[in-house]
Parts: sequence; structure tokens; C-alpha cells
Amino acid sequence: MMKPILQLVDVHRTYQIGESTVQALRGVSLTIERGEFVAIMGASGSGKSSLLQILGLLDNPDRGEFMILGNNVNTLTEDEQAGVRNNVAGFVFQQFHLLKRMTIVDNVRLPHIYSGLKGDFRQEAIARLKLVGLDHRMDHTPNQLSGGEQQRVAIARALIRDPLIIFADEPTGNLDSKNSAEIMKILKGLHDEGKTVIMVTHENEIAAYAGRVIIMRDGLIVSDERREGMQPAVAAAGEIELESPVSGKGGLWQDGRFTGFMAQAFQSILANKMRSFLSVLGIFVGVASVIAMMALGEGAKAAMQEQLKSMGSNMLSIRGGSARIHGAAQGAGAVARFTFTDVDDIASLRTLIKHASGVVNGNGRIVYGNKNWSSQLTGAGFDYGTMRAVEPTVGRWFTREEILMRSKSAIIGVTVVKELFGGSNPLGKTIKINRINFKVIGIAPAKGFSGPQDEDDVVIIPVTTAMYRVLGKEYLSGIFVEVASPTLIEQAKTAIGEQIRKRHRLKEDDDSFNIRDMTEIQKMLSSTTQTMSLLLGSIAAISLLVGGIGIMNIMLVSVTERTREIGLRKAIGARKSDIMLQFLVESVGMTISGGCIGILAGIGISLILATFAGWAVKTSLVSVLLATTFSALIGIFFGLWPARKAAALKPVEALRFE
Repeated sequence: MMKPILQLVDVHRTYQIGESTVQALRGVSLTIERGEFVAIMGASGSGKSSLLQILGLLDNPDRGEFMILGNNVNTLTEDEQAGVRNNVAGFVFQQFHLLKRMTIVDNVRLPHIYSGLKGDFRQEAIARLKLVGLDHRMDHTPNQLSGGEQQRVAIARALIRDPLIIFADEPTGNLDSKNSAEIMKILKGLHDEGKTVIMVTHENEIAAYAGRVIIMRDGLIVSDERREGMQPAVAAAGEIELESPVSGKGGLWQDGRFTGFMAQAFQSILANKMRSFLSVLGIFVGVASVIAMMALGEGAKAAMQEQLKSMGSNMLSIRGGSARIHGAAQGAGAVARFTFTDVDDIASLRTLIKHASGVVNGNGRIVYGNKNWSSQLTGAGFDYGTMRAVEPTVGRWFTREEILMRSKSAIIGVTVVKELFGGSNPLGKTIKINRINFKVIGIAPAKGFSGPQDEDDVVIIPVTTAMYRVLGKEYLSGIFVEVASPTLIEQAKTAIGEQIRKRHRLKEDDDSFNIRDMTEIQKMLSSTTQTMSLLLGSIAAISLLVGGIGIMNIMLVSVTERTREIGLRKAIGARKSDIMLQFLVESVGMTISGGCIGILAGIGISLILATFAGWAVKTSLVSVLLATTFSALIGIFFGLWPARKAAALKPVEALRFE
């Protein structure tokens, strides 16, 4: 004997409305065979809608047994029930429940998103629309259709998964008599083809289409009559088993669900353009801030590293004049004059000093061919290249013999190379420095800008050549000293100060020279840069966090506004994980969109700052990946609560939401 398609045994259902308890069903027992056309009637509050919702798995009984094809529904999980709804049931609602942002063909194929089957199923949807006479309106939206046409679309949607049972809740309740007749003609035709149709109605002329009429009152079945001459439609022979939902057989990536979720999320975002734009704007500002701020921080760090590199390690700078007035002379005898003897005396402090080198500074007019350029001229000793990290990467440094013989050899910076030689190789070429011929023996490594000064706009020549042949100076401009160890810097400063005062016969409080500690400058720059980077990063992170909170607010509003839509999706087979993932995809989609735009804006802002403000910026791949990843995590984190809230909604409660 064939199993009944639906069977209820002593089913009860009670609702709590405020402080009142409503007993919707009071021990209902009912058996429905395949191919029947059943009309459930009764006054308002009789329990007919509650009975239909339980039969359609939109709601569960408090107690009693409910069997579908011999399978106990009470043993099915919520997701398994969703799979049964998608595979077995097709719903036609009084309120139509069509999604206004979609075309009717997209509305019709909506159940396939949750079926787990691959494909777009557009042709199947068009075939169902043709069945209800609306294939010529397939690209219209629900707002462009009449009430009767919208109900026909709902019927087409109910048929897309070829269900065993059609559930119709007041299918003609919002229609005039002409449209009502057309809808009932369609339902009757489906019944004649072998579909089981269960319909709730309060109109006798509509119930007349059914072969079986059940009348309810106060949660009980008071009448169950089969009309004479109307038999169940002939169904296909053979037993039908309740299959597991297809969507449970494959993973999210193997079946067609995720692609559908992406399309649905895109449609939802575009449906509320202004709201979505404002949501994206928060993430956009946050990500752009992260990129720009980190670029500033990295640029400052790189600039600082170049400055530290040019300073050398454990460096002391000895200059004539008072440190309080930056080396300016205070009057006669106020500036100490240093010579090579001072350099030798300082270098003799072997336990404290690693290297010492005198320097002479000035300006020079550099000429090559028909090109000329004014540049900073530095006369350097032998150890200067190692100490200040300016030994050429292309070419060589001066030899001791060249310095002793006042050689006319020159090392030029990359700016000078660019201005005088363009793209040609300057090594071995002869240039004029203040009308004196010099041979280029090396190119100084690029150092960039130190504040407004171009560290690459420099020409380095032997210190003896600079003093006696080019600049005509008898004294050194200063002495650079590299201390043997950072722990010996203070001791070295004291020893050098005593030695200079002794040699130049200066008093203890005489400030005609100053010794600057480069490590103090290095620590200050490092600390300042680190603090600035942390500050800028914190500001950017706060901006991104605020953007994430904005996304969460928008998604919470969206959940409330789309409660009925969520109920519809669950009614046509969406599982909790499907609803949750769909809202997460929307949230992450908005944050990723804002993040991508923010990345472009952040890089653009960095370039603008570098070009017009002259700030040191350095956009790194790490900052781009960090901002993108963080924006995605923001979308997941702040979208999780709204998504969980949406997934927790019960189908029947969501559909009734006002």
C-alpha cells in the first residue's frame, strides 16, 4: 500500500501573543493522499493557516506526530526541513512575496539558489512563466505587474523545483473575480497533472474547485468531506521516498549556492544605492587613511634610515663655534680653527676612537661640455667614505696617495650625474670644478633628501685638494669622529674636549667649539618616527573601525527591513547557514568594495602628498594587503551579528512580520 503523502496524528500548536496564550490547533489528525486537491476553510482564528504552515514545514507542532511520505518530521533538523521545503513543497502566498528589486524571471528561479544544483536555470524559469502566461513579461519587475500577474509569478516560482505538493495560502484573497478565476484555473490544471494541492480559503466558490473540503473551528477539524465525482488526480506509479536535500550533498564551493549568494548580494547592494554608498564610504575613508598614513610612516622611516646611513654609526661631529647659535661666530677668537694636527691628535686616542677625518665644505661651479651646475663641494679625508657611508657603488674611493698628492679626482652624486651627463657613464670623464680639471673616479650612493637639502647634489674631492687648490682655505670646516663603541661615546666626548682645549689653550667654559653626538639625533629621529607611525596608524584604524560599525548598523537595518524576504527565502528552502552566509557576503562585499576603492584613493593621496607637498611617502604592498585583509575582517566581524540575527528568524514569524 502506498504511503500517504502527509499525515498528522493528534497535533497541537500553541502561540504566546503578549500575555495571552492562543491554542491554534487542539489535537488535529489528518491524512492527505497523493494527487488530492484539498481546501481548508474556516473563520478567522479557526486554525486553518496554522494547519497549512505545519503541513508546509513553515512551523513545527508543540506535540503530536507529523509524517511526510512515512518520515517523521520531528526527527528532522531545521536544515533538513529546509531541504524538504526546497525539494517537496511549492508555496503560493496571499501577499505574493516577490522581491521588488528582481525581474520576475529572477524571482521565479530564486528557489534554485538553495537547491545546490549548478546552472542559472533561466530557461526553466521562462518555461514556468510560459505555463502561467507571463513569458512575455519576464524582464519586468513586480511593480510593473498587476496583482493577478504577480500571483501567477508566485505560482511559477512554486513550480520551478517541480514539487510534489503545492501549498496555497489564500491565493485569491487580494484579487478580483476575473483574476481569481484565472489563478484557480491554473491550480486546477496543476492538480489534473498529478500535483497535490493544499489550499486555504474562506470563499466557497474558490473551495468548489477542490475535491476535498476541510472545515475548521477553534483549532479542530469539524468537517472533512470529499465531493462526489471528484477523485484524486492520477499520480505516477511507484513509491516515492523522501530524499535528502541536494544542497546537503555538496560543499558550498562544489554546488551553485555561493555564486547565487554573490549575485543576490550584488542586487541587494544596488537596490539601496545611497545607503550602500554611505556604508562603503566609511570603509573607503578608513582604508584610504590606513594606506596614506602607513605610506607617510614608511616614507618617514625610509627618509630617517637614509639620514642615519649618511650620519654613520657612533658618530661625533666637531665644529668651530658655539652649539647654542649653530656655529655662528660670536666675535674675535670665538671660533676654534681645526687643522690636520687636530685630526691626528684625535685619531691617536686608539682605545676610544676608531676613525677620524677632517672635512672642508664649500660651493663649486661644475662644468662638463656645454653643461654647468652649481653643487655642494665637500673635501674629505681617507676614512670619510667609510664613516659616512659614501663610498661609491660605481667606481672607487680616493687612495691615501691621492689625498697626500692633492689629486684632482672627484666623486659625484647622482643628481650631478643626471644634470651633467644625462644617461651616459661619467666614470673617467673630465669635469671642471671652479675652472680646474678633475677626473671622475666614482658615483656616490643615492641618499635622497634630508629635509629641503638634496644629499645627492654633491661633489666629493680630496680634503687637501679642496683646501689648497679649489677653496683656498687654511683650516678644516669640521672633524668627523667614529667612536669605537656606543658605550664609549660620552667618554670619547670628554677626552676629545680636553685634548682640543689643551692644544688650543682654551678655558674650561670656552664654547668656541662644539661636539655633537649623532647617536642622540638617531635616537630622537627613531623615537619620533615610531611615535608618528603609531599615531597615524591608530587614527587610520579608528577610521576603519567606525566604518565597520556603520556597516553593522546598515546590516541590522537591512535585516529588519527584509524580515519578510528572509521568511520567503526560508520558505523556499534556505537553510540557516545559507541566510547567514548571504548576509555575510553582502557585508564583506561592501567592505571589500570600499577597501578596493580606498586602496586606490590611499595610493593617490600618497602620490599627491609626495608630488605637491614634497613629503616622503612609501606605499608598501604590506600596507595594501593589511588594509584589504582588515577591511574583509571588519565586514565579517560586524556583519556576523546581523547575519546571525537573520538566520535565527523562524519562517512563519518572518512572513507575518509587519
